[in-house]
Amino acid sequence: MVDFAGKTLLITGGTGSFGNAVLERFLDTDIREIRIFSRDEKKQDDMRHRYNDPKLTFFIGDVRDINTLRPAMTGVDYIFHAAALKQVPSCEFFPMEAVKTNVIGTDNVLTAAIEAGVKRVVCLSTDKAAYPINAMGTSKAMMEKVIIAKARNVDPEKTRICCTRYGNVMASRGSVIPLFIDKIKAGLPLTVTNGDMTRFIMNLNEAVDLVLYAFEHGSQGDLFVQKADASTIWDLTTAIKELFGVPDYPVEIIGIRHGEKMYETLLTNEECARAIDCGPFYRVIADNRDMNYEKYLTQGDVQRSHLTEFNSNNTKRLNVEQIKTKLLTCELVTEALKEWRRGEKQA
Repeated sequence: MVDFAGKTLLITGGTGSFGNAVLERFLDTDIREIRIFSRDEKKQDDMRHRYNDPKLTFFIGDVRDINTLRPAMTGVDYIFHAAALKQVPSCEFFPMEAVKTNVIGTDNVLTAAIEAGVKRVVCLSTDKAAYPINAMGTSKAMMEKVIIAKARNVDPEKTRICCTRYGNVMASRGSVIPLFIDKIKAGLPLTVTNGDMTRFIMNLNEAVDLVLYAFEHGSQGDLFVQKADASTIWDLTTAIKELFGVPDYPVEIIGIRHGEKMYETLLTNEECARAIDCGPFYRVIADNRDMNYEKYLTQGDVQRSHLTEFNSNNTKRLNVEQIKTKLLTCELVTEALKEWRRGEKQA
């Protein structure tokens, strides 16, 4: 296991759900410093007061501006790059904003990291980057290409770069679970796009586990994928209603939003040729051939696997009871339930 003792970790987009989960995991260890890099001074101030820990330092900046990244990189050993625009509908309406943050921003992070001699960088991607049909997924797919290209041109002994790709994280920013909870609290109908739609479902601890596995085991340019379970949107809706004791709560079907898929893919058929089954994860080895393709006429590209596409329709499908159990591993859900039950007793 990689030793974080005495090391400095930088998290871009660190005030988000992933950043908070990393802090919960690492602040009580012997890590020297955790730096939070983000644009939102209010969220940084909230985090500063919440944790009140001398190991935690803050840098205001934007991944779109490399000059705000460079000072934050000084003395950093490791980076978890989580800064992103990730809401599908908003990226559909403002695709160039997605490009600026997800593509150019990632290039800036990696350029600054290489300049500063950062030892390891793990970048966070999404299932929407596999067979992308929307602006967010397309920008994340391009982000992955930037990562692989950067990794190809830097000595891994100096800076090792790899990537993780995972599905929906429960209660993360912009996800449907906090939206449903807020609607139940407000007495508003739940809005469902299409009940048959399937989505991967994982909690924040699983997301951190994937990043740490990639951090420890990744070679230059590798992509790591979580073998996540999935559920239909209708079963997820039913599970939330039952947890809150309102099984007959009204639901409105609003139709698929801009850029949405009926199911998501974590591992494409093309990637399967280079994928290795690592138990709870898949590792996709980077294609490190150069542009002199003639020599591959005899040498060939090594085919390593007979795996097939991994998506939210062919993974393990959770039933309503299993979804409820999974939801109860999420702090946002458990705290909302406590508040809801206190309100019921007072009523």
